[in-house]
Amino acid sequence: MNFPEFKNCLLTINEIIYFDSNEYLREKTSNPCRLKEIIDMAENLLANISNKDEKYFLMGTLGNLYRIYGEPQKAVNILTECVTIASNQHNSNRETVSLIRLGEAIKYNGNPMKALGIFNKVLDNCKTKNNLLYLDFAIQHKGKCLLELGRMTEAEQCFKEALELRELKGDVSLIESTQQALNFIKKLKC
Repeated sequence: MNFPEFKNCLLTINEIIYFDSNEYLREKTSNPCRLKEIIDMAENLLANISNKDEKYFLMGTLGNLYRIYGEPQKAVNILTECVTIASNQHNSNRETVSLIRLGEAIKYNGNPMKALGIFNKVLDNCKTKNNLLYLDFAIQHKGKCLLELGRMTEAEQCFKEALELRELKGDVSLIESTQQALNFIKKLKC
């Protein structure tokens, strides 16, 4: 399998990933065997690839997949490397994405307070650099972290803020994701 074929394979990943309402909307897989196959494909490609952009993409993807697969420490390790690469490249967009992914992996690895610190750092960076491209993602993930910490009011405020930004973007799938989080909070309050 080559890199373009792998990217095409990822187009179907949402078929086996869902948000678990029993675990604060954490991403899970309905098909661990298929997810492991995709992880193995990415690992094989990563071992044989020299293009820096493709390597960065594969590492970020692997970090997310390991987190979802239930191996958050592997995710933390690879995503920490992604943050370093992005920082060394002075690529603020990549650094923002990598930090959000790292924060999620750290949260899944049992350290939501450390993850919250990362999300706050990302939010500060987005606001300082006027980077609105990923601001809604940072706010959404901070909200999910606050939710897991039992800070419902703050989480709900984050989701409302993220929803406003996502409505401005007009991305239906992002809007639905945030609406799902708001509905989840409503259920918890009942």
